[in-house]
Amino acid sequence: MDLFAKAAELGIETEFWDWQGRRREIDVGALANLVNAFPQQDAHRLVDGSVIVRSGATSVTPIRAGALPLRWQVVSAGTILAEGSATEPFLSWPADIPEGVHRLNLFEPSSPYCEDVPFIVTPAVAFQGNFSRSWILAIQLYGLRSSRNWGIGDFSDLLSLMDLVAGWGCDGIGLNPLHVLFRERPRDCSPYSPNSRLFLNPLYIDVEDVAEYQDGLTQADREALANARRSGLVDYDVVAKLKWQALRSAYDRFRDAPAAPRRAAFDGFCAERGNALTRFACFEVLRWKYRTPWWEWPAPWQTPDDGACEDLRSGPDAADIEFIAYVQWIADQQLKACKTRAQQRGMSVGLYLDVAVGVQADGFDAWNEQTAISRHLAVGAPPDQLNTAGQNWGLAGFNAAGLLTRSFEPFRHMLQAAMRYAGAIRLDHILGFKRLYLVPHGYDAKDGAYVRMPFQALLAITALESRKHECVVIGEDLGTVPEGFREEIAEWGIWSYRVVMFERDHDGRFCSADRYAENALITFNTHDLATFAGWRSAGDLTLKRSLGFDPGETDDARRHAFNMLLDILRHHAIEHDDFFAVLSFLARTRSRLLAVALEDVLGVIDQPNLPGTVHEHPNWRRRIGSELGEIPQSIDLEAFLQALDGRLGGRHADPILGNSTP
Repeated sequence: MDLFAKAAELGIETEFWDWQGRRREIDVGALANLVNAFPQQDAHRLVDGSVIVRSGATSVTPIRAGALPLRWQVVSAGTILAEGSATEPFLSWPADIPEGVHRLNLFEPSSPYCEDVPFIVTPAVAFQGNFSRSWILAIQLYGLRSSRNWGIGDFSDLLSLMDLVAGWGCDGIGLNPLHVLFRERPRDCSPYSPNSRLFLNPLYIDVEDVAEYQDGLTQADREALANARRSGLVDYDVVAKLKWQALRSAYDRFRDAPAAPRRAAFDGFCAERGNALTRFACFEVLRWKYRTPWWEWPAPWQTPDDGACEDLRSGPDAADIEFIAYVQWIADQQLKACKTRAQQRGMSVGLYLDVAVGVQADGFDAWNEQTAISRHLAVGAPPDQLNTAGQNWGLAGFNAAGLLTRSFEPFRHMLQAAMRYAGAIRLDHILGFKRLYLVPHGYDAKDGAYVRMPFQALLAITALESRKHECVVIGEDLGTVPEGFREEIAEWGIWSYRVVMFERDHDGRFCSADRYAENALITFNTHDLATFAGWRSAGDLTLKRSLGFDPGETDDARRHAFNMLLDILRHHAIEHDDFFAVLSFLARTRSRLLAVALEDVLGVIDQPNLPGTVHEHPNWRRRIGSELGEIPQSIDLEAFLQALDGRLGGRHADPILGNSTP
């Protein structure tokens, strides 16, 4: 088949219009690499990809001309859920097919051909939440400081923070991704570049809260721990060494003399997480053994095999494999305890978790799902006004052909992994649901191409999992948003993500409070942007210039932007100009969820992450200056709560007692 015809079949757009209105055509060599990176897939002759049926709606699927008559079956796990035949150029579906992702088999009586496609029965819209105009506190979990943690914020700190802010009428805690990273390279600490989106980062475990933990620290360990606690930055090398050492000692005691209830609970966890956990544990042991990317491992291990994993579990590596599972069990227990605490404190959102847009190509997900994730392609963005060379984020993402072949199972598992703990999640770069900009390895970011994704199917499955887990879904829809995109995701009940810094008219004026959507999360900034204090002082511009970067804005332009912010505050009769003034403005919008960054509440100038830097800036390492117990004394709590007036979740907040009542 002709290269361009094959590309069209795979949804690869071989040309696009760039930000300057110029047509860009993909390099033929890059196109060939793109095409070759996708799994083989038979063309659909009878229907267009997945079939989607929404509960409570009449669903009809057109059939391509010339395919009649035909017979059909909806099948799930070998069981026929429904069947019938068609003599007209459409199929009408029964209303009693259960919700879920099934397979549709289509047969042409006059031919041996059978077409097999995903058949998705989904609620009409995603879960919409049981709250109205609430607020959550957004934090970087690693940055929490306490006298008892090991130099990095942990799940016990999260419990303490929940107890504190529940008394302020807060309905949840927003967290950076908790995805597992790489044990052997702790300095690769970006939570948005994970090893896997299915499992948790063990460095957030409070090791002293593990039942089997016993203090075995040497004097050198204690000195290193004391230094880590005092440091303003997370020392990931020290933290990882000490925590993995403590967790291994705890596991050895668990293995040698397990308490019967804990062994039963652990076995139940392993059974619940199934083959995915077994494969992950084997993968981690193999990574530790070979210390190379998985495609350089011995041939039998370059693809996952359950039989081989069972053999590995029965051999000399058995204890190491079970140890990885044990660590994930501990992390799961501690994070579930946070979810329970939020419910006990009446927090109607609970945990709000970020889900990264992709994974590292040499990580578990890319090894485990080689059909749905291609290690040869990286997600990025085409050249634009701020990034004239384009962007390569170095992350492997899902591909449409593989997801269709796998009945979207990898995508569902990713959602389930976050939703098991969360009352709300944010999907990073939801624009990628419609099309992804993919860059073949070995090529510059400008040589990538847009690839169409099964947009409606991804939205349908998101709605299905959202309702199943009662979890609100927010789509990070920043950047150049295609016309009608926000309306399409809203029609499925997916909320928008609105950042005040970007909500400005063509003349630079900030939008008034009534311009913000109701089903949206609103926030002043993000972890990739300046804090309020940094933005107001133009400290971010100074920092970028000191690093040799073009800040993209002059000091005069920043002063003008701040004056425009003051204009919109005055328009809403807000006369002061500090962060609480901005917070008062945000609180007046009709958006149902307001995220307040802890850094802004504390007046921090430095932002957590500076995009485009690796070693020049301490990304994902900064710790907050105040210990948890000192936070109420570090801010003007009365002014803070007054700014949030009307967003206290129906509860009375007491800044003195630090408690709340319904």
